[in-house]
Amino acid sequence: MPRILVSTLAPIVLAATVSVAGAADIARRPPAPPPPPPPAPVYAAVPYYNWTGFYVGLNGGGAWGSSSRFDFPGGPSVPVDVSGWLAGGTLGFNYQVGPVVLGIEGDMDASGIRGSSVCPGGFACQIRNDWLGTARGRIGYAFNQFLPYFTGGLAVGNLNASIPDVGSSSNTNTGWTIGAGVEVALTRNWSVKAEYLYVDLGSFDCTGCGTAPPGVGLTTNVVRGGVNFRF
Repeated sequence: MPRILVSTLAPIVLAATVSVAGAADIARRPPAPPPPPPPAPVYAAVPYYNWTGFYVGLNGGGAWGSSSRFDFPGGPSVPVDVSGWLAGGTLGFNYQVGPVVLGIEGDMDASGIRGSSVCPGGFACQIRNDWLGTARGRIGYAFNQFLPYFTGGLAVGNLNASIPDVGSSSNTNTGWTIGAGVEVALTRNWSVKAEYLYVDLGSFDCTGCGTAPPGVGLTTNVVRGGVNFRF
C-alpha cells in the first residue's frame, strides 16, 4: 500500500513543484516594454522655388480705353479712341536675391490696335498700330511660386495715320511703358502671367494728313496674359 501511495502522489508533487518554480521565475522577470508608438506621418515639404534663369514665352491680349489725337493748324486737337488685340513672343532673364527678383524682359507683338474719329470738314481721321515691342526692367517680390512685379522701360511701335481722300503717313516711334503684373509658377519650367501696361508711343507729324507738328500721337492701355518656359 505505501508503495502504491508513493507512486500515486509523486507525479502530483513534481507537477506542483514545477508550477511553483515557473510562477516564481515569471515573478522575477521584468515587465515587457510597451510597443513603440506608430511613426508620425511624413509630409513632403514644398520645395523652394528659384526664379533665376532665362525664359521664353508667348503672350496675347487687348488694348482699349485710350485715345490718340490729330492736331490741326489753327484748329482743335481731335481725340481718337483706339482698341484692338496684340499677340507675340517674349524673351527674358530673372535673377533672384532672397525674395527679391530682378529681371529684364523684351517682347515683340503683332498688333491690331486702331481707331477713327470725325475730323474737321467731316473727314474720318484714322490711326492704327501694326506692331509693338517693349524692352523693360522688372522688379518683383517672390512668395515662393507666386511673383507680383512692377515693370517699365522702352516701347517701340509703328504708327499709321490717314485721312481718306486727303493723305496718310507712317512712322516708327519710340516711347515708354510702365505697368505691373503677377506671374505664377506651375512647375519648375512652366509659368503663367497676367500684366497691365500703359504705353505712350509719342507723336509724329502726319504731313500727308495736313496736321500741325507734333501731328499725331498714340497712348494705349494694354492688358494681356502669357505663358513662359524657364530653362
